[in-house]
Amino acid sequence: MNTVLYLALGVNVKMFLALLLSGFFMRPGWWMKALLLIFVLPWAVPQISTFISIHWMLNGEWGFLNNVLYTLFHVEGPHWLNDRWMALGAVIVSHIWKWTPFWTLILLAGRMAIPLEIRDTAKVDGATGLSGFVHITFPLLANLYLICTLLSTIFLLGDFNAVTFVSGGGPANQGHVLATIGIRNAFDLAQPRLGVAAVMSALPMVIPLVIVLMRKLRTAEVQL
Repeated sequence: MNTVLYLALGVNVKMFLALLLSGFFMRPGWWMKALLLIFVLPWAVPQISTFISIHWMLNGEWGFLNNVLYTLFHVEGPHWLNDRWMALGAVIVSHIWKWTPFWTLILLAGRMAIPLEIRDTAKVDGATGLSGFVHITFPLLANLYLICTLLSTIFLLGDFNAVTFVSGGGPANQGHVLATIGIRNAFDLAQPRLGVAAVMSALPMVIPLVIVLMRKLRTAEVQL
């Protein structure tokens, strides 16, 4: 459960970064479009190969990260995935790195859907920079931002790939989420009832999120 809570914290960090980056990529210029194309690449790459690559990069003996530390600073790197908190941090960072570009694109589309008349009027009234974001942009994006956060949280509860292929649920099976512990119980331990129980235990968290999401999708307030 602690793993789920920390991953949920990662969702909030990811969505906040996506909101900030969507404003950054609103700048004009061909170089900004090229930078956006590069930024989207982590999301476009298949998940499994991405997370397996991160797993091998964090190998404590001959991983890429430890080799860089030894080559540059002659420092023996730690065994990243043998510590609970380091392994959990690796999963969170991997999840943020993988999915932030996707939500950035969604929020960027929301920003671009704001009518130019509203932006021009706000500039004339002096609502620029932080003031324009607080009083104009964010209120118009609030509904979209909340929907994206709810969807991201629902996706997180069923996320299997990040935990499985980055940390394997370790160390000592302390880094599992409901999806991975359900698979482990059902197939590795040959206890399908325990696996189903683990997965079904997510329903008390998922159902309220789905209800709130559906209510927000039906609301007519501040939609772009």
